[in-house]
Amino acid sequence: MKFSVIFEAQLADPTVEREHQVIRDCVEQAVLAEEMGFDRIWAVEHHSLKWYAHMSAPEIFLTWVAAKTRRIRVGHGVVCMPFQFNHPARVAERAAMLDLLSGGRLDLGAGRGGTVQETSLCGVDRDRTAQEVEEALRIIGKAWQEEELEYHGELISIDPHPILPRPSQTPHPPLFLACSRAETLAQAAELGIGALVMGFAGPESIREMRAVYDAARAARTGDRFVSTVVNDHFSVLCPTIVLDDPEEARRVGIRGQRFFAQSIGHWYGGAGVPDEAVVAGADEAAAMRQAAEQVVARLNEQRIPVKPTATATFNADHAYGSADDAIAYVERLRDAGADEIMCLIQMGTVPQEDCLETLRQWGAKVIPHFREGTRD
Repeated sequence: MKFSVIFEAQLADPTVEREHQVIRDCVEQAVLAEEMGFDRIWAVEHHSLKWYAHMSAPEIFLTWVAAKTRRIRVGHGVVCMPFQFNHPARVAERAAMLDLLSGGRLDLGAGRGGTVQETSLCGVDRDRTAQEVEEALRIIGKAWQEEELEYHGELISIDPHPILPRPSQTPHPPLFLACSRAETLAQAAELGIGALVMGFAGPESIREMRAVYDAARAARTGDRFVSTVVNDHFSVLCPTIVLDDPEEARRVGIRGQRFFAQSIGHWYGGAGVPDEAVVAGADEAAAMRQAAEQVVARLNEQRIPVKPTATATFNADHAYGSADDAIAYVERLRDAGADEIMCLIQMGTVPQEDCLETLRQWGAKVIPHFREGTRD
């Protein structure tokens, strides 16, 4: 099983000074992740989502991290692939350059970047995002395996051009798709690419999502593959804070996740500005339950059906506590079908020292448990 860290560059009280510091903090965490034995880091791409994600240029962040490290893989988790965000030929060029300079350490994920806030910034047609993401993946897979790229599809045409440089990995870096619904899980399997599962609902939900992915893999014929190589890899999100004081770790982690969930609610669901206050000694589990209840009440007021996914981001059953707590939770994810654990540590209210200590605890205690094959 693989272990990675995913970065949103998220922050409460987003002044310019704090924003700059958080991005530098993410670099420090990424470098430490290599020292602690993590296999990969992922960086998201979002635009204009104040509070939630200030990682608007992950290609720069990943290049900076690659230059400061030697072994750890660097992953786009994900590039926004609708054409107005990033032309597919430019994605192929940039990704190949980073793969080359990093010594073949790049992984490339695709996603929609589908909030109104983001699509309105770049003039993206929201009705075409899913189609454009799939077409972009086909173009990129083709660009890296032929002497010249020529593509004439339903949404875009590209006359013959060489795409330079070629990536270091042969035939190209592994491809992934961000997945949060059954439809995208099936799509990833049918396209022959890995799934980046961004859900918060917990191991039982992961088990169900893995079943969808595996069923689509079993039924596929290969006619939708975007490349000659298949990447059947299932990566799952794992919010985590691990400290010597387990109760403090749970308090810090749940508080960070509540900020994360409220930030998502602000941009994806029209909720208010996320609560930025951190109150020493507060009952964060109770505050999380109250925040979830507020989401349900708002949906009821708007007469919107309350689906189980509506409050999934407020589920606080994650790898918060001691290293033993984290091990037990990862075992549940492994048994549910995870090939990779994507640690979400950097959440908006979590202090940098707690992020770094969590990385150290995982490196010293959690990852070695699984590297040694222990299953107790």
